[in-house]
Amino acid sequence: MRILHILDHGLPLQSGYTFRTRAILKAQQALGHSVAAVTGPRQGPGAGREDHDGLVFHRTPVAEGDTVGGGLRGEVAAIAAHTRAIAAAVKTFRPDILHAHSPVLDALAAWRVARRAKLPLVYEIRAFWEDAAVGNGTGTEGSARYRATRALESWACRRADAVAVICEGLRGDLIARGIAADKIIVSPNGVDLTLFGQEPPRDPALARELGLEGAEVIGFIGSFYDYEGLDDLIAAMPRLVAARPLARLLLVGGGPMEAALRGQAQASPVADAIRFVGRVPHQMVERYYGLVDVLAYPRKKMRLTDLVTPLKPLEAMAQRRLVAASDVGGHRELIRDGETGTLFAPDDPVAIADALAGLLADRGAWDRRRAAGRLFVEKERDWASNVRRYEPVYQSLLGPGTTIRP
Repeated sequence: MRILHILDHGLPLQSGYTFRTRAILKAQQALGHSVAAVTGPRQGPGAGREDHDGLVFHRTPVAEGDTVGGGLRGEVAAIAAHTRAIAAAVKTFRPDILHAHSPVLDALAAWRVARRAKLPLVYEIRAFWEDAAVGNGTGTEGSARYRATRALESWACRRADAVAVICEGLRGDLIARGIAADKIIVSPNGVDLTLFGQEPPRDPALARELGLEGAEVIGFIGSFYDYEGLDDLIAAMPRLVAARPLARLLLVGGGPMEAALRGQAQASPVADAIRFVGRVPHQMVERYYGLVDVLAYPRKKMRLTDLVTPLKPLEAMAQRRLVAASDVGGHRELIRDGETGTLFAPDDPVAIADALAGLLADRGAWDRRRAAGRLFVEKERDWASNVRRYEPVYQSLLGPGTTIRP
């Protein structure tokens, strides 16, 4: 089968979005399919075909200095450019299926090409664009733009031949909007165990450099968005250090909230227990995972976090790291409290501190929890098996008598 994926962005850029995409394409290759992808204008300057990590990417031409977006006119121009790039890739790659991934602008561009080329279209939603904007601080729930984006998302789902979502929260929301339940499949976030299959070794030199020798390390490795709740985690540190004097907080990454979080940490009475590392190259991230005893994910409670499952806790469990997270819908789909991880009340620094202190004190249960988390990923969230969920959908859209080209 020949599958053309329509993306917002892809390799060599690095994000949770590109890591999920890479895992899907690699797993489909391993099943014997031919895959390629078309990235949109947000990929940045570039044109033509590029190969990365054994995968083929067709780029939407964007000249150096051009801006993406810029209001309604800019978004319409971006969709038009993406549509042209998809149409060109269809001519050269000759796919059997178009598989578009959110945001919804990718689905709109893909739908135009699918209709002209008479190809089936699968639209995969990783998060609703309107809720992502609220979570990133660029939108307001209930605003005119929010309602318009929500309506556009529903419109695209009705016109796609099949819809995939990453979790039950998104599926339930679409069904409530009137999208037929039998049109929607869940393709959950997973882990490529060829990349995250081993427990990271501890780096004593890095521990010394960061002043973490002998410490009980709570870590967060990712993007610093407001919805991640890192301000609550920093606010929890005085109470945690009072209970566990060796507790230290290691924050690796960056993002819109970085300056505010650094200021909050500097003003904390336990400022010397909080370490900011900044962004690090992807190939260096494992060194920091190896220093962490507990990965903490204190997401705030909102529509985005209740509906969408994150990827990072799965990667942590795959590497046999302890996981503690806020009790929101997206985390509850991944973490079984007291078995594969610890859940605490969201938006509550006291609850965070008490949960982390209890986990640090219960060292005798660590090996059992690490093993349970790893087993969960192996059995339910390994991309090598997860990717097979697409197969019956593709085949039903192509029809039982269709000849599949290699």
